[in-house]
Amino acid sequence: MKVGLFIPCYVDQFYPQVGIATLQLLEKLGVKADFPKQQTCCGQPMANSGCEQDAIPVYHNFVDTFQDYDYVVGPAGSCVYHVRKHFNIIEQTPKVEHVRENTRELFDFIINVLGITEIPGSFPHKVGLHLSCHGQRGLHQANESEMTPVRDGQLKRLLTSMKGLEFTELDRNDECCGFGGTFCVSEAGISARMGQDRVKDHVRNGTQVLTGGDMSCLMHLEGVIRRGKLPIKVMHAAEILNGAIL
Repeated sequence: MKVGLFIPCYVDQFYPQVGIATLQLLEKLGVKADFPKQQTCCGQPMANSGCEQDAIPVYHNFVDTFQDYDYVVGPAGSCVYHVRKHFNIIEQTPKVEHVRENTRELFDFIINVLGITEIPGSFPHKVGLHLSCHGQRGLHQANESEMTPVRDGQLKRLLTSMKGLEFTELDRNDECCGFGGTFCVSEAGISARMGQDRVKDHVRNGTQVLTGGDMSCLMHLEGVIRRGKLPIKVMHAAEILNGAIL
Protein backbone atom coordinates (compact mmCIF):
# COMPACT_ATOMS: atom_id res chain seq x y z
CA MET A 1 0.00 0.00 0.00
CA LYS A 2 1.41 3.37 -1.06
CA VAL A 3 0.35 6.12 1.37
CA GLY A 4 0.93 9.84 1.06
CA LEU A 5 0.95 11.88 4.27
CA PHE A 6 -0.97 15.15 3.99
CA ILE A 7 -0.12 17.63 6.75
CA PRO A 8 -2.36 20.73 6.77
CA CYS A 9 -0.61 24.08 6.59
CA TYR A 10 -1.58 25.22 10.11
CA VAL A 11 -0.29 21.93 11.55
CA ASP A 12 2.96 22.33 9.62
CA GLN A 13 3.43 25.91 10.84
CA PHE A 14 2.08 25.85 14.40
CA TYR A 15 1.86 22.23 15.56
CA PRO A 16 4.59 20.24 13.78
CA GLN A 17 4.59 17.74 16.65
CA VAL A 18 1.14 16.60 15.47
CA GLY A 19 2.48 15.86 12.00
CA ILE A 20 5.39 13.93 13.52
CA ALA A 21 3.05 11.99 15.82
CA THR A 22 0.84 11.11 12.84
CA LEU A 23 3.78 9.75 10.87
CA GLN A 24 5.13 7.79 13.84
CA LEU A 25 1.70 6.38 14.66
CA LEU A 26 1.23 5.13 11.11
CA GLU A 27 4.68 3.55 11.18
CA LYS A 28 3.90 1.77 14.46
CA LEU A 29 0.74 0.42 12.83
CA GLY A 30 2.75 -0.99 9.92
CA VAL A 31 2.27 1.80 7.37
CA LYS A 32 5.24 3.48 5.71
CA ALA A 33 3.99 6.87 4.54
CA ASP A 34 5.72 9.30 2.21
CA PHE A 35 5.71 13.05 2.75
CA PRO A 36 5.78 14.75 -0.66
CA LYS A 37 7.44 18.11 -0.15
CA GLN A 38 5.59 19.86 -2.97
CA GLN A 39 2.31 19.70 -1.03
CA THR A 40 0.76 22.97 0.09
CA CYS A 41 -2.60 24.05 1.52
CA CYS A 42 -5.73 22.20 0.39
CA GLY A 43 -7.32 25.54 -0.51
CA GLN A 44 -9.93 25.60 2.23
CA PRO A 45 -9.12 29.08 3.66
CA MET A 46 -9.60 30.76 0.29
CA ALA A 47 -12.78 28.83 -0.42
CA ASN A 48 -14.21 29.65 3.01
CA SER A 49 -13.53 33.33 2.37
CA GLY A 50 -15.50 33.34 -0.88
CA CYS A 51 -12.49 33.09 -3.17
CA GLU A 52 -12.85 29.49 -4.31
CA GLN A 53 -11.99 30.27 -7.93
CA ASP A 54 -8.62 31.54 -6.71
CA ALA A 55 -8.11 28.21 -4.95
CA ILE A 56 -8.41 26.14 -8.14
CA PRO A 57 -4.63 26.13 -8.85
CA VAL A 58 -4.13 24.91 -5.27
CA TYR A 59 -6.64 22.10 -5.90
CA HIS A 60 -4.74 21.02 -9.00
CA ASN A 61 -1.43 21.07 -7.13
CA PHE A 62 -2.92 18.82 -4.45
CA VAL A 63 -4.16 16.35 -7.06
CA ASP A 64 -0.86 16.37 -8.96
CA THR A 65 1.04 15.83 -5.70
CA PHE A 66 -0.97 12.87 -4.47
CA GLN A 67 -2.34 11.22 -7.62
CA ASP A 68 0.10 8.29 -7.52
CA TYR A 69 -0.74 7.21 -3.96
CA ASP A 70 -3.24 4.52 -3.03
CA TYR A 71 -4.36 6.63 -0.06
CA VAL A 72 -3.80 10.18 1.15
CA VAL A 73 -3.98 10.40 4.94
CA GLY A 74 -4.27 13.57 6.99
CA PRO A 75 -4.84 14.36 10.70
CA ALA A 76 -7.62 16.89 10.04
CA GLY A 77 -11.25 16.19 9.23
CA SER A 78 -11.89 19.70 7.90
CA CYS A 79 -9.12 19.53 5.29
CA VAL A 80 -10.00 15.98 4.28
CA TYR A 81 -13.65 16.98 3.95
CA HIS A 82 -12.65 19.89 1.73
CA VAL A 83 -10.70 17.66 -0.63
CA ARG A 84 -13.43 15.02 -0.79
CA LYS A 85 -16.38 17.39 -1.15
CA HIS A 86 -15.18 20.67 -2.60
CA PHE A 87 -12.79 19.49 -5.29
CA ASN A 88 -15.96 18.85 -7.29
CA ILE A 89 -15.64 22.25 -8.98
CA ILE A 90 -12.66 21.18 -11.08
CA GLU A 91 -12.88 18.79 -14.02
CA GLN A 92 -13.49 15.28 -12.70
CA THR A 93 -10.66 13.47 -14.44
CA PRO A 94 -9.74 9.94 -13.30
CA LYS A 95 -6.86 11.30 -11.19
CA VAL A 96 -9.11 13.88 -9.51
CA GLU A 97 -11.72 11.24 -8.72
CA HIS A 98 -9.02 8.93 -7.38
CA VAL A 99 -7.58 11.57 -5.03
CA ARG A 100 -11.01 12.68 -3.81
CA GLU A 101 -12.16 9.13 -3.12
CA ASN A 102 -8.99 8.01 -1.38
CA THR A 103 -8.15 11.01 0.78
CA ARG A 104 -8.96 9.82 4.30
CA GLU A 105 -8.89 11.29 7.77
CA LEU A 106 -6.31 9.60 10.01
CA PHE A 107 -8.65 7.73 12.36
CA ASP A 108 -11.05 6.78 9.58
CA PHE A 109 -8.04 5.30 7.77
CA ILE A 110 -6.88 3.38 10.85
CA ILE A 111 -10.30 1.84 11.49
CA ASN A 112 -11.84 1.39 8.06
CA VAL A 113 -8.78 0.78 5.87
CA LEU A 114 -6.30 -0.85 8.26
CA GLY A 115 -9.07 -2.58 10.21
CA ILE A 116 -7.54 -1.61 13.57
CA THR A 117 -10.09 -0.93 16.31
CA GLU A 118 -7.91 -1.13 19.43
CA ILE A 119 -4.66 0.60 20.34
CA PRO A 120 -2.44 -1.03 22.99
CA GLY A 121 -1.22 1.19 25.78
CA SER A 122 -2.49 3.35 28.60
CA PHE A 123 -3.40 6.97 29.20
CA PRO A 124 -4.54 7.39 32.83
CA HIS A 125 -6.28 10.74 32.52
CA LYS A 126 -9.79 12.16 32.33
CA VAL A 127 -10.16 13.05 28.67
CA GLY A 128 -12.61 15.46 27.11
CA LEU A 129 -13.28 14.58 23.47
CA HIS A 130 -14.06 17.43 21.08
CA LEU A 131 -16.03 16.35 18.03
CA SER A 132 -15.21 18.71 15.19
CA CYS A 133 -18.08 19.61 12.88
CA HIS A 134 -16.47 18.59 9.58
CA GLY A 135 -15.38 15.20 10.88
CA GLN A 136 -18.64 14.47 12.65
CA ARG A 137 -21.31 15.89 10.38
CA GLY A 138 -19.35 16.06 7.15
CA LEU A 139 -17.45 12.77 7.18
CA HIS A 140 -19.90 11.05 9.57
CA GLN A 141 -17.17 9.88 11.93
CA ALA A 142 -19.35 10.16 15.04
CA ASN A 143 -23.02 10.07 15.97
CA GLU A 144 -24.90 13.36 15.94
CA SER A 145 -26.95 14.32 19.00
CA GLU A 146 -29.80 15.63 16.88
CA MET A 147 -30.13 12.14 15.37
CA THR A 148 -29.49 9.86 18.35
CA PRO A 149 -28.55 10.14 22.04
CA VAL A 150 -25.97 7.34 21.60
CA ARG A 151 -22.46 8.75 21.97
CA ASP A 152 -20.24 6.81 19.61
CA GLY A 153 -17.62 7.46 16.96
CA GLN A 154 -14.40 6.28 15.37
CA LEU A 155 -12.00 8.21 17.58
CA LYS A 156 -13.92 7.38 20.76
CA ARG A 157 -13.65 3.67 19.94
CA LEU A 158 -9.88 3.88 19.54
CA LEU A 159 -9.41 5.86 22.76
CA THR A 160 -11.77 3.56 24.69
CA SER A 161 -9.36 0.68 24.13
CA MET A 162 -6.65 2.42 26.17
CA LYS A 163 -6.13 1.45 29.80
CA GLY A 164 -6.85 4.06 32.46
CA LEU A 165 -8.53 6.55 30.13
CA GLU A 166 -11.78 8.02 31.46
CA PHE A 167 -14.04 10.13 29.23
CA THR A 168 -15.55 13.36 30.45
CA GLU A 169 -19.34 13.32 30.26
CA LEU A 170 -20.09 16.71 28.75
CA ASP A 171 -23.40 18.51 29.07
CA ARG A 172 -23.38 19.28 25.34
CA ASN A 173 -21.51 16.44 23.67
CA ASP A 174 -21.06 17.71 20.14
CA GLU A 175 -21.43 21.48 20.23
CA CYS A 176 -19.35 23.53 17.78
CA CYS A 177 -16.28 25.23 19.26
CA GLY A 178 -16.81 28.38 17.19
CA PHE A 179 -13.58 28.24 15.20
CA GLY A 180 -15.08 27.77 11.75
CA GLY A 181 -11.94 28.65 9.80
CA THR A 182 -12.15 32.28 8.68
CA PHE A 183 -15.38 32.63 10.71
CA CYS A 184 -13.19 33.24 13.77
CA VAL A 185 -11.79 36.30 11.95
CA SER A 186 -14.94 37.69 10.37
CA GLU A 187 -17.09 37.04 13.47
CA ALA A 188 -14.47 37.14 16.19
CA GLY A 189 -16.80 38.01 19.06
CA ILE A 190 -19.27 35.20 18.35
CA SER A 191 -16.43 32.76 17.73
CA ALA A 192 -14.74 33.62 21.03
CA ARG A 193 -17.96 33.26 23.01
CA MET A 194 -18.67 29.86 21.46
CA GLY A 195 -15.15 28.75 22.38
CA GLN A 196 -15.60 29.98 25.95
CA ASP A 197 -18.88 28.10 26.30
CA ARG A 198 -17.28 24.92 24.99
CA VAL A 199 -14.34 25.18 27.40
CA LYS A 200 -16.63 25.87 30.36
CA ASP A 201 -18.37 22.56 29.71
CA HIS A 202 -15.02 20.77 29.97
CA VAL A 203 -14.02 22.66 33.12
CA ARG A 204 -17.40 22.03 34.74
CA ASN A 205 -17.12 18.30 34.15
CA GLY A 206 -13.48 17.83 35.12
CA THR A 207 -11.55 17.42 31.87
CA GLN A 208 -7.81 17.05 32.41
CA VAL A 209 -6.80 16.55 28.76
CA LEU A 210 -8.84 17.95 25.89
CA THR A 211 -8.38 16.08 22.62
CA GLY A 212 -9.85 15.65 19.17
CA GLY A 213 -8.98 14.90 15.59
CA ASP A 214 -8.77 18.42 14.17
CA MET A 215 -6.02 20.72 15.40
CA SER A 216 -7.74 23.85 14.10
CA CYS A 217 -10.58 23.44 16.61
CA LEU A 218 -8.13 22.45 19.33
CA MET A 219 -6.04 25.54 18.57
CA HIS A 220 -9.11 27.72 19.09
CA LEU A 221 -9.99 26.02 22.37
CA GLU A 222 -6.39 26.09 23.54
CA GLY A 223 -6.38 29.85 23.07
CA VAL A 224 -9.37 30.16 25.40
CA ILE A 225 -7.73 27.83 27.92
CA ARG A 226 -4.44 29.76 27.89
CA ARG A 227 -6.11 33.13 28.30
CA GLY A 228 -8.10 31.80 31.21
CA LYS A 229 -5.04 30.08 32.71
CA LEU A 230 -7.11 26.92 33.08
CA PRO A 231 -5.66 23.57 34.21
CA ILE A 232 -6.43 21.68 30.98
CA LYS A 233 -3.85 20.24 28.61
CA VAL A 234 -4.67 20.17 24.89
CA MET A 235 -3.40 17.30 22.71
CA HIS A 236 -4.28 16.02 19.27
CA ALA A 237 -5.45 12.42 19.53
CA ALA A 238 -2.57 11.30 17.32
CA GLU A 239 -0.19 12.45 20.06
CA ILE A 240 -2.07 10.43 22.69
CA LEU A 241 -2.22 7.25 20.63
CA ASN A 242 1.35 7.52 19.38
CA GLY A 243 2.68 8.12 22.88
CA ALA A 244 0.85 5.08 24.22
CA ILE A 245 2.43 2.61 21.81
CA LEU A 246 5.96 1.74 22.89
